[in-house]
Amino acid sequence: MNIRRVALTLLSSAMTCFFVMAPMQASAWNSRDGTWELHGFVDNTYHNRDDYGITKERVRGQLEWSKIFKPTGLFSELSFHGTLRATYDGVYDLNDDEFGDRSGGAVFGSNSGLPGSVNGLQTPWASSPVTANNPNLPGGGGFGIDTGINPNAGLKKVGSELGSRNNNGEFGGGLEFFTPTRPCNVDSRGCIPGYMDADADDLRFPEFTDDHGWLREIYIDATMPVGKGDEINFRVGRQQIVWGRTDLFRVLDQVNPIDFSIQSIYEEFEDSRIPLGIFSAEYRAGAVGAFDDLNFQVIWNFEKFRPNTLGQGGQPYNILLAGDLFRALKNCWDNGCTVSNFATGLVPGGNLATDFPAQVIGIRDAHLPGWDMDQGGVRLEGVFRSVGFSVNAMTFYSQLPSLRGGIPAKNAFLAPGAAHPIVPDPTEVGGLFKPRPYLPAFDIHFPRVTLVGASADFYVDPIKSAIRMEVAHTSGEEFADTSKSRLFSESDVVRWVVGWDRPTYIRWLNPNRTFLLSGQIFGQHILDHETQLSPLGEEIGFQDWKNGFIGTFLFQGFYANDRILPRLIMAHDFRAKATVLGPGVDYLINDSLRLIVGANIKLGTGRRVADDGRTSNTFPPFTAGAACAPPDSVAPCLPGNETPSLGIRRGFEPLGRFRSGPLGMAQHEDEFQILIRYRF
Repeated sequence: MNIRRVALTLLSSAMTCFFVMAPMQASAWNSRDGTWELHGFVDNTYHNRDDYGITKERVRGQLEWSKIFKPTGLFSELSFHGTLRATYDGVYDLNDDEFGDRSGGAVFGSNSGLPGSVNGLQTPWASSPVTANNPNLPGGGGFGIDTGINPNAGLKKVGSELGSRNNNGEFGGGLEFFTPTRPCNVDSRGCIPGYMDADADDLRFPEFTDDHGWLREIYIDATMPVGKGDEINFRVGRQQIVWGRTDLFRVLDQVNPIDFSIQSIYEEFEDSRIPLGIFSAEYRAGAVGAFDDLNFQVIWNFEKFRPNTLGQGGQPYNILLAGDLFRALKNCWDNGCTVSNFATGLVPGGNLATDFPAQVIGIRDAHLPGWDMDQGGVRLEGVFRSVGFSVNAMTFYSQLPSLRGGIPAKNAFLAPGAAHPIVPDPTEVGGLFKPRPYLPAFDIHFPRVTLVGASADFYVDPIKSAIRMEVAHTSGEEFADTSKSRLFSESDVVRWVVGWDRPTYIRWLNPNRTFLLSGQIFGQHILDHETQLSPLGEEIGFQDWKNGFIGTFLFQGFYANDRILPRLIMAHDFRAKATVLGPGVDYLINDSLRLIVGANIKLGTGRRVADDGRTSNTFPPFTAGAACAPPDSVAPCLPGNETPSLGIRRGFEPLGRFRSGPLGMAQHEDEFQILIRYRF
């Protein structure tokens, strides 16, 4: 299939819809016998971000169909449904100096510990004080970068969107990482095979990849009568399974992964969920005893495992800037890298940019579960005395990645073939590979998770409000833990949400129509959260919050016979002290044409520092401090006596992103947004 031809066809269709068909009324196509129906839409979305220009120039077309078959055999109802989608995002062509083939540039590492430096002395990539042939390094060392394969070009600082040149955080001297930004066919540095390795066409045309996202949904829906009035519904194929009752953040709605690269957390779930091949069987019992309605559902995911799409390094949207960090770390492992303010106590001054060679720190590989067909769940749903409820259970692979340390890595303090006199361990000669406790060298894994939970919704007449509640308990999730030798720990987690919806008259704004007020409060509690004090009295351990809370609020009005809908959406992360405001107006021009104009505005302090791990003793005696010199032989100075971080907290890289959350890590991403959609 010629992808560029698809894009041109889609653009041509969009222009036709906008300029020729817009005056017409919406009308789905129906066959003469009423068994076929076709409908869909084509739209254009434009986003512009302060200081960056265009971040989205997307043309999208979607075609949906349904075919109803005559009842036959065991089935009383039988139908066939599908959705095709095609997207072209022109940002990678129209703004290629920020997000495309020409993005990135030369970068400079910071050395905040050098005497007399102001706001960090800048040194070019691969030219740091801790590098090859530095006479102050023990034994000469194996530090340094081959700039022939890893040049100072096409790079940017991870977190540069946050507006802090040197990531000085609250105390100064925070770590900085640098990521390649260009598509993987232009610059392959930092691309993770099978996980984050999109080329330019994959970015422009996200449905036309090996996952065949253009075939968004395709499933058979069949209903079989059972007994007196009962029935079993079967739905088989690529589809979305919606278990949640809330918006913006998910609690029970964990069946399908999410594509955050579309617009972080702000895209509608219906558009950002990634449909999967699922077998669903639902027994519909109807009224049973005290229950007004009762259904039992079993689901089984038989498609290849798909994680959440976090966004790739260099994309306009990558949630928590995780895609940027992962690509930076992968480049570190494959080719070496400069990390600002890393070296502490190795040479006079400390807090120096460090030129790590390849295969010392970073991300080595990503292990995706693949076609393991053991993901599924069950749900009991019903209505009891006007209270809708569900009880849910599911086992699946985490859709979010876990970084597991302790992998074999080199010792950069030893030049190849040279042994240092204060290292008695002969296996370290030449810096050979061996597992390194507390070293930020990782493999990516997706651990198995078990979820149990429940939901309820009901109407409270005295306050004229609908209440929604969800709670879920998961086991098997993994979190960054700087006190553990492999830098992660497993923990049970409880998440919950309470939502409130109320139509309310505000007479001075509109005397004839109610306004919709809707609020939600989300909570997350890491039950096995552990921290401890280091010898310096700093906190090490879990770097995510033990208890986190996010509140959301929607205010929406209705004017002109409900064709003009002004709204304000707000969200606030209480621990990260970060807020987002989303004012906008939804204008239904006619039954076919819709225009949405809005903004996405971030407020608050947002960034939160965390233990960055730079003071862990991963290469005794070199990383145990100045006291380790011949003939000193105290325990921390001997190989095999690695110790965890001392808890230095000077910036948000790499773990402060978990404390900042998706709102805090997007503090300087204010945007103006327009969407125009023609539906047929």
